[in-house]
Amino acid sequence: MSITGETSAETLFEVQEQEADTRLDVFLTAQLPLLSRSYIQKLIADNNVSVNQKSCKANYKIRPLDIIRVFLPEAEPVEAEPEDIPLDILYEDSDMIVINKPRGLVVHPAAGNRRGTLVNALLNHCADLSGINGALRPGIVHRLDKDTSGVMVAAKSDRAHTSLAEQIKSRSATRIYAAIVHGHIPEKHGVINAPIGRHPLERKKMAVTFKNSKEAITRFSVKEYLGAKSGSDKYTFVECKLLTGRTHQIRVHMSYIGHPITGDPKYGGGRNCFKIKGQALHSLEMRLNHPLTGAEMFFTAPLPDDMLNIYNMLKIY
Repeated sequence: MSITGETSAETLFEVQEQEADTRLDVFLTAQLPLLSRSYIQKLIADNNVSVNQKSCKANYKIRPLDIIRVFLPEAEPVEAEPEDIPLDILYEDSDMIVINKPRGLVVHPAAGNRRGTLVNALLNHCADLSGINGALRPGIVHRLDKDTSGVMVAAKSDRAHTSLAEQIKSRSATRIYAAIVHGHIPEKHGVINAPIGRHPLERKKMAVTFKNSKEAITRFSVKEYLGAKSGSDKYTFVECKLLTGRTHQIRVHMSYIGHPITGDPKYGGGRNCFKIKGQALHSLEMRLNHPLTGAEMFFTAPLPDDMLNIYNMLKIY
């Protein structure tokens, strides 16, 4: 690939021999890592991408010497409104903000859920947030599920967003999650390598599937066995590291190996013996490089009270 010309709104690519026979959307996702594949597909559908001055579909197989022109429309004005929602701030400077997200807080507005989100809180606290992700997701580099708590970073400038997004995509930014799962996992350490895609029957769920799925790898480490030594009341306190970043990945993988996360309403099989609203999953640690200085930074958030209560209860069981 070679860039043959570029303006602030347009970028041109010339396809090389070794890049031929790749889907148009896949090719552009690789060349424009700041943009998600779904956003690129939307650009193509909205005729903001042309090949040899003609519109093409996302599944078009590119050919040698094709000239691909990508037009990036101006970012929409931020539509989410600031709201005075308390934030547990772990770190903040002019480029980024790191927060300890509480369980139950939705990250960004969506259909039917326009208010009371982390984005609304950030807009109230920060004078500026990056606009790369558009009107309803300003500053959002990555996300946590509504009912997952813990460390999360947001970008306050486009420059920071670019760096942080690339670190998360390449996994040079590492994230460790803590979870309390059902049963005693026999292996002290393990790697779950099982592809994840949309559930074939329940479209709001994900599943391990070998059809229309993506590679998904989770590394886990048993920290402590909890609960009864025998019988069904067994639990394991584990730490998980994502080697890929699929939707609901840890929740799906732990359920797949027969050890669903305690309280998980989607993948827990209806088992919730404790007073916890959602899954006992917490983003415990994050390690990344500062987007401006490159300095290595480490952040951690203590277990929330609901998980700590479960842990203490099972510890003396």
